[in-house]
Amino acid sequence: MTGSHALPPVARRVSEVRARVAEWRKTGLSVALVPTMGALHDGHLTLVRTALKAADRAVVSIFVNPTQFGPNEDFAAYPRTEDADLAKLASVGASLLFAPTVAEMYPQGFSTAITVAGVSEGLCGATRPGHFSGVATVVTKLLQQVQPDVAAFGEKDYQQLQVLRRLVRDLDMPVAILGVPTVREADGLALSSRNAYLSAEERAVAPALQRALADAAAAMTGGMPVAAALDAARAAILGAGFAAIDYLELRAADGLAPLTEVDRPARILVAARLGRTRLIDNLAV
Repeated sequence: MTGSHALPPVARRVSEVRARVAEWRKTGLSVALVPTMGALHDGHLTLVRTALKAADRAVVSIFVNPTQFGPNEDFAAYPRTEDADLAKLASVGASLLFAPTVAEMYPQGFSTAITVAGVSEGLCGATRPGHFSGVATVVTKLLQQVQPDVAAFGEKDYQQLQVLRRLVRDLDMPVAILGVPTVREADGLALSSRNAYLSAEERAVAPALQRALADAAAAMTGGMPVAAALDAARAAILGAGFAAIDYLELRAADGLAPLTEVDRPARILVAARLGRTRLIDNLAV
């Protein structure tokens, strides 16, 4: 399929997206939304492919959302590669790129924030205060702007996926949230736009994160106590050369309640720092 599609049209304004979606709706077409921050990789393209299996048309948004970055995070440095992204979107048949400006998304006087309690607390919510409010607010806006039938998000950002499922349920939004399994490199590293920050030496170390999670999941499934399995995973991650672990926890797969034993479907979630890069990952148990 690569190269067999024209570049998708680009909309910069909400009014343009709404007009295009209205045209599709008139002819009975269903619509999917894939929200991204750009710097697209095969994980994102897998989201688009999944969206196009679930709906007739796929709108992909690219917006580096300032409200989900903390004061010392990488907003200014976050990779912005729209031309390359557009070519990748063409290769998978995306229907429309919505690439608004900050002023279009947050006009003068914008003063509303959406907060999802519970699932947003702890894990990334503890180390990135305000992050999930920023995510919930921008995704609410995108869902209102596009009004899709389905929206696709990656399981790599598992806490984010749970936050958005709760958001849609609580606000009675008529959209199905699709969670798409994490896409990985051959050596197990989860695809992420932030992997571009890794030096060659760090890139060689990075797959230890997924290996430690897989070993811990296997140990728990085999009957090792949860605390012991997590301790072994921490030692393996730090021993491989990671500088620090923000968190490494076992949580319920649905709702993210902390678990001390595997008595229901569960997820091990981790965030760890390798050089200047913060990597996250998770695995089902």
